[in-house]
Amino acid sequence: MINAHNVSLSFGSRVLFNEIAFTISDSQKIGLVGLNGSGKSTLLKIIARQAQPDGGRIALANNKKLAYMPQEVVLQSDKSILQETFSANKEIYKYQQEVEQLEPIINELQDKADQKIIDRYITAQEQLIELNANKALAQTKKILMGLGFPEKEFAQPVDNLSVGWKMRIVLAKLLLQKADFYLFDEPTNHLDIVAKDWFISFLKEAKFGFMIVCHERFVLDQLCDYIFELENGNGSMYNCNYSEYEKQKETKLQLLYAAHKNQQKMIKDKMKTIDRFRSKSSKAKMAQSMLKQVKKIEKIELPPDPKKVAVVFETPARPGRIVLKVENVGHRFGDKQIFQDVSFIIERGQKIAVVAANGVGKTTLFNVIVGKLPLQQGTSELGYNAKPAIFDQDQTKSLNLEQSVLDNVLQHASEKTEIQVRKMLGSFLFSNDAAKKKAKVLSGGEKNRVGMAKTLLQNANILLLDEPTNHLDIPSKEILLRALQNYPGTMLFVSHDHDFINHLATHILELTKDGCILHEGNYQDYLYAKKYLHSNSIQTNQKQIQKNKTEKKDTDQSSHKESRKLEQKINKLEKEISKIEQQFLALEYGTDAFNNAQKKLQESKKLLKQNLALWEKLQSKL
Repeated sequence: MINAHNVSLSFGSRVLFNEIAFTISDSQKIGLVGLNGSGKSTLLKIIARQAQPDGGRIALANNKKLAYMPQEVVLQSDKSILQETFSANKEIYKYQQEVEQLEPIINELQDKADQKIIDRYITAQEQLIELNANKALAQTKKILMGLGFPEKEFAQPVDNLSVGWKMRIVLAKLLLQKADFYLFDEPTNHLDIVAKDWFISFLKEAKFGFMIVCHERFVLDQLCDYIFELENGNGSMYNCNYSEYEKQKETKLQLLYAAHKNQQKMIKDKMKTIDRFRSKSSKAKMAQSMLKQVKKIEKIELPPDPKKVAVVFETPARPGRIVLKVENVGHRFGDKQIFQDVSFIIERGQKIAVVAANGVGKTTLFNVIVGKLPLQQGTSELGYNAKPAIFDQDQTKSLNLEQSVLDNVLQHASEKTEIQVRKMLGSFLFSNDAAKKKAKVLSGGEKNRVGMAKTLLQNANILLLDEPTNHLDIPSKEILLRALQNYPGTMLFVSHDHDFINHLATHILELTKDGCILHEGNYQDYLYAKKYLHSNSIQTNQKQIQKNKTEKKDTDQSSHKESRKLEQKINKLEKEISKIEQQFLALEYGTDAFNNAQKKLQESKKLLKQNLALWEKLQSKL
């Protein structure tokens, strides 16, 4: 469907694309990856014909529809949420508007209505029936609700929405276009984790193909069966998901380093021979010939080593066992209740992810806890020796844009010397002159790094991190993840990155408008528990219905039999857990074998806990 032939583009002396070529079918699901500045957004614009290359061409198949979603779109509309989204069905929307315009005229004139107006009205109605307008409207509502819009808010004007919610409307309209192939430039940026899960499910089931730019490993692994990499002006297609691409790329890199080493050795050996022959008149000609051959060798170029964030934590003061206690906290803005009856306790060392749909008040809760917003209802108390620090979601608001990076951080690290501050900034890639840059010229990712350095320099023992992974690419996220895994304090954080939560959280705090529930385990455990409890509830109801229809008999015998089965399962799981724990003595931390064993151990412990709970419940009945 898409054929790129020798696409080239340069900005001054910098080559962005060096004769890139590829072919894409309309069923392929491709992740477009590369470091920041490698040209991912530019390539999507060129494919969408919103930008032109310096050389080469991109051909699109005839009769194929292409849809493109850029990173940011300015959406101005005086329509309602539903009207604006439904307008993506252009033909249906045109006839619907005509019906809405003609209907009051016909009702007012009744028998005196002009026959031409009546004929137009009838034609429009017939077209709406033929185009199945009701089905299109239902699909529009389904997509809006999937992206997090409550049905009761469909009539709200678009212009009243934030940029993030407007971008969801742009995405909804795009999905309604029914294109053959989609180009998505970071479509998940404005989605909470609930809407993101819906979006992933939607694209998994979709029959169309797409190319997507996304900085989330989980999304790329779930959706993509191809990865197209942009690196140093070149493009490479991999037939796999992102995790497998990383393995293949590492193997490719190792082979490149080996080839480079061999080539350098070969050149060095040849140069030794040339130097030896040069001094001998009988072999000088041979030496010159060999030197020409060496000069013609195409040198193997190694990619530059990427600069990496290296985060080092100071050991914070040790707090008491209870770090934070929140009881019956509620908050409202005007007449709108954001949340109420929120109660939870955070203990020392826990790393708790707050999960909720957008608009429920995750950021508001953080600001209430640290005193940025007044406590309207309930109590929020820090434990003994607990010292909090907050990382704000919007670093543009939390930084003084006219000040330098260094001055911004110094203001929030009064107990630190300038040398200590510079050392921390250096670990976040702000060394020497980079620390003197004004905050207003920084990219989103750079502002994020400044904010994290500022937060960590406060020597807090409880971190409240509101979207710390915003604007970070996958390698930077993984470096931050490893650092936070090693953080010795306590943490309450918000992230919409599935992988980040899964590997960092020890607990999930599910926040709703009417309270919260604290779940033990990571995000995957949380999803499993919700599904298990829901399934268990259905099964219990079905058993109850059956029980009411039949006479009760042999209850004790059946219960004892079930109890014995559970005891056998419990014994087996305990032995399995003991065996896995013994394996750790011979495994190196961080290896695939170590991670697989750790995952298996968590699964076995989870199953053991569930079976023990069932066994205890059964014993109480007996």
